[in-house]
Amino acid sequence: IVNSLSLCYHNKLILAPMVRVGTLPMRLLALDYGADIVYCEELIDLKMIQCKRVVNEVLSTVDFVAPDDRVVFRTCEREQNRVVFQMGGMGAALLSDPDKIEKILSTLVKGTRRPVTCKIRILPSLEDTLSLVKRIERTGIAAIAVHGRKREERPQHPVSCEVIKAIADTVSIPVIANGGSHDHIQRYSDIEDFRQATAASSVMVARAAMWNPSIFLKEGLRPLEEVMQKYIRYAVQYDNHYTNTKYCLCQMLREQLESPQGRLLHAAQSSREICEAFGLGAFYEETTQELDAQRAKLSARTSEETREPAEDTSGVIKMAVKFDRRAYSAQITPKMCLLEWCRREKLPQPMYETVQRPVDRLFSSIVTVAEQKYQSTLWDKSKKLAEQAAAIVCLRSQGLPEGRLGEENPSLHKRKREAPDQDCGGSRAQELAQPGELCKKPFVALGSDEESPLEGW
Repeated sequence: IVNSLSLCYHNKLILAPMVRVGTLPMRLLALDYGADIVYCEELIDLKMIQCKRVVNEVLSTVDFVAPDDRVVFRTCEREQNRVVFQMGGMGAALLSDPDKIEKILSTLVKGTRRPVTCKIRILPSLEDTLSLVKRIERTGIAAIAVHGRKREERPQHPVSCEVIKAIADTVSIPVIANGGSHDHIQRYSDIEDFRQATAASSVMVARAAMWNPSIFLKEGLRPLEEVMQKYIRYAVQYDNHYTNTKYCLCQMLREQLESPQGRLLHAAQSSREICEAFGLGAFYEETTQELDAQRAKLSARTSEETREPAEDTSGVIKMAVKFDRRAYSAQITPKMCLLEWCRREKLPQPMYETVQRPVDRLFSSIVTVAEQKYQSTLWDKSKKLAEQAAAIVCLRSQGLPEGRLGEENPSLHKRKREAPDQDCGGSRAQELAQPGELCKKPFVALGSDEESPLEGW
């Protein structure tokens, strides 16, 4: 593999991939305590394909954002060249399809400048396991991680150090031993003992690190209270969703969940309440104020550059309007009214073009009707709301009903009564369609570039 940024997998301490645990705050904490390499949680490739790469200037991160605005993966410069992105089937699903394993790995090795690694569980027989790892090695991967248990075995089952050792003796690439938390690893020195027992090049730690990430610290475990507070600080600084923060803290507390602090954590329904439960209320207020100030500063700095979401907005009719759901009928919306009016006038259906502003992740939409463009100057928190606001601008410019409570739009009511079971051509069905489906335009994030989604930090 020709790659100047290749990771070395010899004599490394590694944070294992763990669902809901391996998010940015935990990865940074593990690095602080001595981990050399950190794996993110397992992410599904189809979800990543749907994401947009957004540079988050407020947090100094790179975010991969799903169409529903959820951050699927967030990374920062601190972990650049030390984070490993994990994707694939669920759990050990691919073990039963060696041909597919080989095809995936070969494609990745040939198609990326990044080092590719593979993580497996052992098969029922040693012969089959060794045959599989030889086949995997031939694909050109940089290292192979081995969880020394069979697919159906759970943490209470003993880890097979002998099988990992046999694999290490068979292949020439680095072998990363995994699965020692239950039987072997309770403190830092145990990591080296596990490595020697398996003859592996490196050790990957999962649950022992989830319980206390300072397991990687040569000087010994730090008090759990200190570790949890440090984790919370990262979670607030990097805007981690409170449910994920809460989950990780619960894994650390374990048997202390019934303590007074554990009960406060269990009851917490926001990042603020989590901070208050751990005596970090002042830190939360100070940090959120700093982030808000940074957002305002960036918004002011880029307001002129991002005021217009389209390249050419000459002749756009604009108004400062927002769509307030409470002011409109649940059955009739501005978009429905506009679509119906266009049909009545035998005009092409409205075409919506919506973009997102990376500074604050707000949306703006331009609707084109009869070659005239309409736009609200106010940005909205969702694509749907931005499109409704654009429709309002058009309707008000034409002096047309927009579906507000108390307004009457006879044609809509009449159409609804005459064709209650109308197919996808009906106005209500159009309203239920996915945003942007009518115009077939892709969602665009301002500031994104053309490089590969995982290229760079």
